[in-house]
Amino acid sequence: MKNSIKMDQTNTMANKHNVSGTKSANELIRAYKLELSKIAGNMEPITVSRAVTHRRGKKAGKRAGRVSVLLGAFAIALGLTMAAPSAGAQKLEQGVQSEHVLQLQEQLRDLGYFKAGLTGYYGSITKSSVRKFQQAQGLSADGIAGPATLNRLNKKARAEGETLRQLAKLIHGEARGESFEGQVAVGAVVLNRVQSNAFPSSIPQVIFQKGQFTAIDDGQFNTKPTATSYKAARKALNGADPTNGALYYYNPKIATSLWSKSRPTLLTIGQHDFTR
Repeated sequence: MKNSIKMDQTNTMANKHNVSGTKSANELIRAYKLELSKIAGNMEPITVSRAVTHRRGKKAGKRAGRVSVLLGAFAIALGLTMAAPSAGAQKLEQGVQSEHVLQLQEQLRDLGYFKAGLTGYYGSITKSSVRKFQQAQGLSADGIAGPATLNRLNKKARAEGETLRQLAKLIHGEARGESFEGQVAVGAVVLNRVQSNAFPSSIPQVIFQKGQFTAIDDGQFNTKPTATSYKAARKALNGADPTNGALYYYNPKIATSLWSKSRPTLLTIGQHDFTR
């Protein structure tokens, strides 16, 4: 069971933008190009010269203003023919890792379909859970969380994002004085542990494993995480790992554990040495 859970861990989300190529849009583009070429043809090259008079400067400004207005109007008009990215454009499937997969797992868990560790990785267990949900909802049971499945899931279970919040709180408690890379690195250690047989098979279990993180022991975990901590957590969940697979880290200036200091250092980021 442990190994099967470990298989269910890494995501990328495929976002697709639907562009409506209507006749009116094409006509607008052609008209825009024609008008812009007329304006450009009447414009003098802009040079840095003391010979430029105040009058010429005003004329150039007016011409540039016309171009700016035209560009703005064109962008607004074209925007009316473009579909904005939405939940319907998402498709989560086996082999991807991200915060969206983590959210999917939490929702399926709350509905009783997902009973493995929360990893953020769309593996075989997540696929099986999605298929069971699809069958129960009368959807095409292909095990892929496409627009129809995600929309139905969002109606059935609210996305709380509790695990993402826990990861952000740990990063804040452990590395709030570090660079952004250093904060992502701490998040990556958590994800690396989830994928290692030497540690628990879910993000919350890794975070709260006894004696592993100082922020849990001294209460710093309970401080409010910043937007940067959330950003770092999301980046780690989406596969970023500045540590190249580290499972541990420590501050050599204050660490007292001889065991930590005895491990070969992979790299140093800020105040932390990262090891395996």
